[in-house]
Amino acid sequence: MYIRPQQQPAGKHTERRYFIMKGNVIVGQSGGPTAAINSSLAGVYRTAKDRGANKVYGMLFGIQGLLQERYIDLSEYITNDLDTELLKRTPAAFLGSCRYKLPEIHENKDVYEKIFSILEKLDIEAFIYIGGNDSMDTIKKLSDYAIVTGYRTRFIGCPKTIDNDLALTDHTPGYGSAAKYIGTSVKEIIRDCFPLGPLHNPANLMGRNAGWLTGAAALAKGEDCLGPDLIYLPELPFDIEAFSEKVKDLLAKKPSVVVAVSEGIRLADGRYVCELGQSVDFVDAFGHKQLSGTANYLASYIAGEFGCKTRAIELSTLQRSASHCASRVDILEAYQVGGAAVKAADEGDSGKMVVLQRLSDDPYQCGTEVKDVHKIANDEKVVPREWV
Repeated sequence: MYIRPQQQPAGKHTERRYFIMKGNVIVGQSGGPTAAINSSLAGVYRTAKDRGANKVYGMLFGIQGLLQERYIDLSEYITNDLDTELLKRTPAAFLGSCRYKLPEIHENKDVYEKIFSILEKLDIEAFIYIGGNDSMDTIKKLSDYAIVTGYRTRFIGCPKTIDNDLALTDHTPGYGSAAKYIGTSVKEIIRDCFPLGPLHNPANLMGRNAGWLTGAAALAKGEDCLGPDLIYLPELPFDIEAFSEKVKDLLAKKPSVVVAVSEGIRLADGRYVCELGQSVDFVDAFGHKQLSGTANYLASYIAGEFGCKTRAIELSTLQRSASHCASRVDILEAYQVGGAAVKAADEGDSGKMVVLQRLSDDPYQCGTEVKDVHKIANDEKVVPREWV
């Protein structure tokens, strides 16, 4: 039986305590993978076992798989410390992922009753979901249902997204590795252009409505590289005529031009640039259009305008699971937030997400705390205007 620590009067020191976990833990992965997502899974498993959890179950293919009663006992796959270390450095989602949007409670109560009957059967004390904005929507809805119905299971979100667009956290696990990959790849693209004649090279990066990934292209700049010539983020309207003029000016001064563009750049009227070259028909369960082809469209446009050779490069899913270029700090922090999610649940929190809190820049230090998932779910943290 779990006993919640007593609340102390405001202003007085409170000591957070935990009791040995008596029930089981279940963890799932949702949304696009990262190079560090399995490190969070390892952190959840190791911390849960250290705190006394009897079993740690893994949902196969997220909440959608749980609805089909598809889950595994992770102790059958993680048998020693070496397995844990290997899992931390394994790319993509070990448990499988999904993009499943839970209905509103009043729209389909049966879905929630089924989920909670499975959780009761498995004696689940803590439900941990590793994911981004849409995954936090799942945590929000499940924790709200638990409060209304009196279920004892506690629900905690564990942040993960290369897009770095989760609110209230300094940054998200997965972004550091993707940013490192992007900076490295853009530098290699620039080097590749050196011996060539007039060439316009648009590199298409992910990120949807937040430009954190595209901004990481600036990391290519250094003593051995000037970096990309132009960077376009979705935070500002894209003017195709102004873009054309800038490329024209650059081609008059240098033999090659490299441009980094976000997949989510839009015209002033709200249309995605990728929609100019093709229709965007696929929309996922959360209403997000599948964005691709921005670089292709701009490369074709510039070739038609100036008659120069162009090439479009889409990093696309390559940046999501490039474990050969993973950030060590990213792997460590992903493991840290996985453990912190279990600790938060063990200490009585529910309806929260673990966030990374910047403590120091030099030396770099980051800690963890928890924030209300209602202030995070379905929100997007964009690049501040002054940073652009």
